[in-house]
Amino acid sequence: MKALLAIGLAIGAATVLTAQQTAVAPRGTFESHIAAARNAAGSDENGMFRRTCDAVTAAPLTPAAPPAAPAAAAGRGNAPRQTPDRATWHAEPVKVFDNLYFIGQSEYSAWAVTTSDGIIVMDAIFDYSVEDEVVNGLTKLGLDPKQVKYVIVSHAHGDHVGGARFLQERGAHIVMSAADWDLMERAKVNFAKPTRDVVATNGQKLTLGDTTITMYVTPGHTLGTISSIIPVKDGGTTHMAAYWGGTAFNWVRGPAPYITAERPARFWFDAYAQSARRLRDLASRAGADVVLSNHTKYDLSTTKLALVRNRAGGGPHPYVIGAENVQRFLTIAAECGQAGVATTN
Repeated sequence: MKALLAIGLAIGAATVLTAQQTAVAPRGTFESHIAAARNAAGSDENGMFRRTCDAVTAAPLTPAAPPAAPAAAAGRGNAPRQTPDRATWHAEPVKVFDNLYFIGQSEYSAWAVTTSDGIIVMDAIFDYSVEDEVVNGLTKLGLDPKQVKYVIVSHAHGDHVGGARFLQERGAHIVMSAADWDLMERAKVNFAKPTRDVVATNGQKLTLGDTTITMYVTPGHTLGTISSIIPVKDGGTTHMAAYWGGTAFNWVRGPAPYITAERPARFWFDAYAQSARRLRDLASRAGADVVLSNHTKYDLSTTKLALVRNRAGGGPHPYVIGAENVQRFLTIAAECGQAGVATTN
């Protein structure tokens, strides 16, 4: 029980940074934002903190670069088609909540939200894995893949949109923001693109049957990244999940599709930080006590899914981390983004 609670609260619990560390530098400096993010991270510095704040100083940032054709797939672009060995990416599906199922890969997540009138899928992973993980995964869970009515794509990178066309051809409506539909249409990719379908707007509610998911446009990871608030059920209790739609600072590791004279690094860091702060406020108002991600390493799904499988009836739920820890998770994102802004002053 102690181990379960410790991991379930890892995003923000346990250690408290001392006032000495937090006060190393005046507010607004790079050091103060890093300290604030570390304070929010608590004992979980190997999670969100390492994958965001560490990236700020990972490589020098040029103020501008010539515009480049955007790549929609992380590391794929329009390179020759290569399908990884299934053993390197396959993951078994898991029922996580009464109405939420994990149907993703070992690193890239997809989720199924069941409703009284069909299924909403969150993110479509890759084209090479979508049938195996989403379609076959739903079937293994006793659900009907033909009941997938909508697919909300958090952003137009190939690890989340690659499988969208496959699901669209099976009857699902694909939902993306206008900016990311534009990105998808401009991108050179080596998979079949979905055709423009539902265009999500900021604050839009998608209602299917007895369930409503609220979508927010949170620019940063891309110009049109969507983050969502999702109701999830555990027995007789409804929890609210904050789904952060795009995490990594891609303009640091791959600046060409991002950095231009009009949109230097400062633009992307600032947009990211503002979006994280806004979602933090929205999550607070919604009473969100669960964090979900489209990568298993960010919401600790690699560990939590195993705990869900072995959860005893009525025991603590690994994904229910509490409202305070949801706030900490998004504070890490906001402060690491603001630290990036400070490096561009």
